[in-house]
Amino acid sequence: MPGQKRGDNGQTGPFTHYRACNLCEAICGLEIRVEDGEILSIRGDRQDPFSRGHICAKAVALKDIHQDPDRLRMPVRRVGTDYEEIGWDEAFDEAASRLKDIRDRHGRDSLAVYLGNPSVHNWGTLLYGPMFLKALAPGNRFSATSVDQLPHHLAAYLMFGHQLLLPVPDIDRTDYLLMIGANPLVSNGSLMTVPDVRHRLRELQARDGRLVVVDPRRTETASVADEHLFIRPGTDALFLAALVHTLFDEALVRPGRLEPFTDGIHLVRLHVRPFSPEAVASAVGIEAERIRAVARDFATADAAVAYGRMGVSVQEFGGLCQWLVNVLNILTGNLDRPGGSMFTRPAVDLLQFRGPGSYDRFRSRVRGLPEFGGELPSAAMAEDMLAGGEDRIRGMVTVAGNPVLSTPNGRQLDEALAGLDFMVSVDFFINETTRHANIILPPTSALEHDHYDLVFNALAVRNVARYSQPLFEPGLEARHDWEIFLELARRLQGGSLITRVKGEIGRWQSMAFGPTGLLRLALKRGPYGKRLGFRELLSAEHGLDLGALDSCLPERLTTQDKRIHLAPGIITADLGRLRRSLEKMSESAVDGTLTLVSRRQPRSNNSWMHNCERLVKGKDRCTLLIHPSDASRLGLRDGRKARIRSRVGEVTAPVEISDQIMPGVVSLPHGWGHDRPGVRLRVARRHPGTSVNDLTDHQRVDTLSGNAALSGVPVTVRPARRSRRPS
Repeated sequence: MPGQKRGDNGQTGPFTHYRACNLCEAICGLEIRVEDGEILSIRGDRQDPFSRGHICAKAVALKDIHQDPDRLRMPVRRVGTDYEEIGWDEAFDEAASRLKDIRDRHGRDSLAVYLGNPSVHNWGTLLYGPMFLKALAPGNRFSATSVDQLPHHLAAYLMFGHQLLLPVPDIDRTDYLLMIGANPLVSNGSLMTVPDVRHRLRELQARDGRLVVVDPRRTETASVADEHLFIRPGTDALFLAALVHTLFDEALVRPGRLEPFTDGIHLVRLHVRPFSPEAVASAVGIEAERIRAVARDFATADAAVAYGRMGVSVQEFGGLCQWLVNVLNILTGNLDRPGGSMFTRPAVDLLQFRGPGSYDRFRSRVRGLPEFGGELPSAAMAEDMLAGGEDRIRGMVTVAGNPVLSTPNGRQLDEALAGLDFMVSVDFFINETTRHANIILPPTSALEHDHYDLVFNALAVRNVARYSQPLFEPGLEARHDWEIFLELARRLQGGSLITRVKGEIGRWQSMAFGPTGLLRLALKRGPYGKRLGFRELLSAEHGLDLGALDSCLPERLTTQDKRIHLAPGIITADLGRLRRSLEKMSESAVDGTLTLVSRRQPRSNNSWMHNCERLVKGKDRCTLLIHPSDASRLGLRDGRKARIRSRVGEVTAPVEISDQIMPGVVSLPHGWGHDRPGVRLRVARRHPGTSVNDLTDHQRVDTLSGNAALSGVPVTVRPARRSRRPS
């Protein structure tokens, strides 16, 4: 029966199902108790060797999303401001024919695709989405990467030779963890798959290790750190450059075994000369001697690792920040050694299946922002739609994304999407973005299909593997995401009879394999060979621990000469821009300007989690965090509304006065703003909040990478006028 468990004995319960949670990057093991098709409880799997029984409050969202009455089960077509349910064949035919017509009449540049963050949490999309993209051949590809992590990939591509060769902190063995712009106690790790991070940090401190957090807010992670340093938003590159400067200035550079295959150490020394701690202290808001002390402690620790995440990526010098994080680890010999920054050996090695990357092969139409890995920066998406001309973007496909709430200047994108000729969304909600779609194609829920973490196993702080079987059988009319992409690709291919026949054969081969079949093949090609096949993976219902991270350089480098390129000219040239900004940053530090940063919350990840009642209930969490001195100066009162204005927009939000944020900085959480007309999310509309991305500016980007600079946005804040009662 649809919706029931696909049990080995044919019964529907009671039973216990084990799987990995794929809602965030931590991939925690879950124990789900089910009876008669109903989920009784979701707990942490204590036998999972990686997560060790830990889960966060978001895990219950798997049940809520699966049962959500607002979740689409069949395709819908927009008719005016309403929607009608249609059959799959009709939906596929209309979607493909309309997209093909736009491409045939206006060329490839008239089509665009946006891939949202949940795309990498779903292996069906990862494996079969590229087939659809090849058939569609859009001239414009965008994704959440360029509002999140693009600087990481650029640094990896230029330094190590591959965009996915991303080192992660060996948190279980380090003695000194320098964390900049990251809050893993809330995010559960990001580009660092680390479940049960609170206990791992406690274990670090119990072995006399040290955790130092640098952030403009005393985050949940900063609150448990041995030391927290407030830093002015957008100045992290100066702080990191000063650390590297100190290493050279005080003869602390010791790359050790990395030196024989590392090029450019002397060039880095020349390039960081202008950034002494004394030169940057007033701009970053940290005393020069404190910066030097951090550099000394880091360099002399037995094993140290620097880790920077969202706060250092989504700013105007994000590319330099991630490069400097790598440089700091390399110059102290802490790359590729236990307790430092290390590379994984996942059972399925993505480096075998994804190209190394590309950079600046072409540019966005209006502003000329650089391509990376075939994608253009999402900050250019709306303007390339709104611009006139024959080659403007006219047709759009969004996949598991809500860029109206997650990319800069959401109101502008709202306007742009409304003006498209045709739009298709692969999504199971009518949200702030998909409400503009002409056709919405809903995939199965996470509990209705199997799963293997292709991406997050490659970013884990231990080498692990786990395969999750589906908990429920999907309905007869349901379609998995990979089936949706195959059907669209088949209809888009067209061409000669031979091409169509080849495409049909390929389609049936792909369907015969499915994601699980491809996993079998990938495991055979993986580093564990015959020792780890699909049978072994299937039998390990609690997952497999494949061991601690181990040293793998220079063998794992994919640069042509198998060497680390420490000073790529593309990156070091951008230090001139940083040097020119130093004086301006120092001046703005004392002129009273407020800057806006975002923040993550424990019960929130992506915007669709706000339709889960248990995750949004309680007091309003979409508040403007502001320091008491700023609140007093501006006449703001706790709990009262404030009006926040940036260059691109104005919003209101309740005030939350707290000394957890440094003076001169205000903060709004991301993912809110559910009050737009046409949104079919009943719970979220009762808790709409305010979208921080109605304030972020699409013109503010990291010039080097094209990543959106969502942090450090200049704003003005004043009390909102209270509405008068009618007389």
